[in-house]
Amino acid sequence: MSVWVEEISESAVDDKSIVHVREPDPATVLAFRASEEGHGDLMVLGPRTRASYLTPKALSRCVTVRLRPGWARAALGVPVSELVDRVVPLRELWGARADLLAERMKDRPGEESALIEEALLGRLASCSPADLSQAGLLDAAVGRLSASRRPPYATKEGTAPRVPDVARDLGISERHLRTLFTGAVGVPPKRFARIDRVRDVLARASTGSWASLAAESGYYDQSHLTADFRSVMGVSPGAFMAGELPAAATCSA
Repeated sequence: MSVWVEEISESAVDDKSIVHVREPDPATVLAFRASEEGHGDLMVLGPRTRASYLTPKALSRCVTVRLRPGWARAALGVPVSELVDRVVPLRELWGARADLLAERMKDRPGEESALIEEALLGRLASCSPADLSQAGLLDAAVGRLSASRRPPYATKEGTAPRVPDVARDLGISERHLRTLFTGAVGVPPKRFARIDRVRDVLARASTGSWASLAAESGYYDQSHLTADFRSVMGVSPGAFMAGELPAAATCSA
């Protein structure tokens, strides 16, 4: 897997009765979707600041490539802040090259993820050394702010890395870090950390009490966790785990 790719997944959707939970996510995702009628398209899912609950479309194949936060601007060629909470066709960013890539993917089933990585490599090869250096700097900042990428001993109970401290460690001003972060990741550092902490809680929700999860994820206390969780998931942690979800909308993209 490439340094700028965090995760690749492949799936099919044949049961439209199951509610799909689209978690908040500070990363940008490229998705290839093939319908049961044989149509295929390439979409870009920008960073999501809140969860959504959807009734999915039937798909014979769906391949998603999740870009590491910080690399999306270099890979896609646009400020990621323009993509926040949006789903847009890749052709809006890459033009005819996106349509050509989608055609190649339809003709070579099973190779979609490799073809996407190949296309991303071509984009990154054209980036300037300054752009690549900036992406590396942001990746380092993301690593310090991300609950899932920090070693367990790096977060004491009730504390999480502060943005001024991260900026100082990287040798830049806090203002400069916010500007770079917003353009390349899509959201400011504090909002990134908030979304990331909730995702960390979601990933480990079955492993312990809410109080212990709050401490391990860098919250001040359980009420702090509950407030953040409700603000981005739309329901309380207890309701979410009990399956008491908001009404699902129809997936249009």
